[in-house]
Amino acid sequence: MTPDIKICGLKTAEAIDLAVARGANHIGFIFFEKSPRNIDALTAASLADRVRGRAKIVAVTVNADNEELEEIIAYLKPDILQLHGAETPERVLNVKAMFGLPVIKAVSVRTREDLRTLSAYEGLADRFLLDAKAPHGSDLPGGNGVSFDWTILSALDGNVDYMLSGGLNAENAGEALTLTGARGLDLSSGVESAPGVKDPAKINAFFDAIDQWRANESQGVKS
Repeated sequence: MTPDIKICGLKTAEAIDLAVARGANHIGFIFFEKSPRNIDALTAASLADRVRGRAKIVAVTVNADNEELEEIIAYLKPDILQLHGAETPERVLNVKAMFGLPVIKAVSVRTREDLRTLSAYEGLADRFLLDAKAPHGSDLPGGNGVSFDWTILSALDGNVDYMLSGGLNAENAGEALTLTGARGLDLSSGVESAPGVKDPAKINAFFDAIDQWRANESQGVKS
């Protein structure tokens, strides 16, 4: 299995070029003013054009209204919309009908009970992103650098298509893939030197770890 890799919260040409060169097949731009990774649609569009066609362009929004989505889509022309807020199943259906784009629905997870949320979105969202619930007091729904107990994902139906997020980095990426069988990993803070500042050394270390995991898998070695 070759997992999808999404690097999110990108803001510079250097980081985007490196991420895609190393193997990221999804890149995420965050449109949420409270986030240190927030970016405007015009700048994001310019950066996305550097890798368009080589990686899927993902617009990450949090409870955005139609006007916000229209502006982002007009400039960025994303391949995928990621809804990372409290969007209801009805809202997901409405967004898909209105904009005609695939939707990743983020679901915040802390306990096995939280996984029940997925059933309401099955058949509506094209994919799920399972992210750790934000720590108490955080204004950010994601990018907090915390993880959850991945063993609870064994309760999921094997047909549920999801990307795993939350607290991922070079040190635990292989373990995460081996333990969960996730079809994709999504990370942001795990390749940063400070909130919103992507670190080339950490990006390289992460992809080195992914390469090692792939090599181990091909040889039947457990990570």
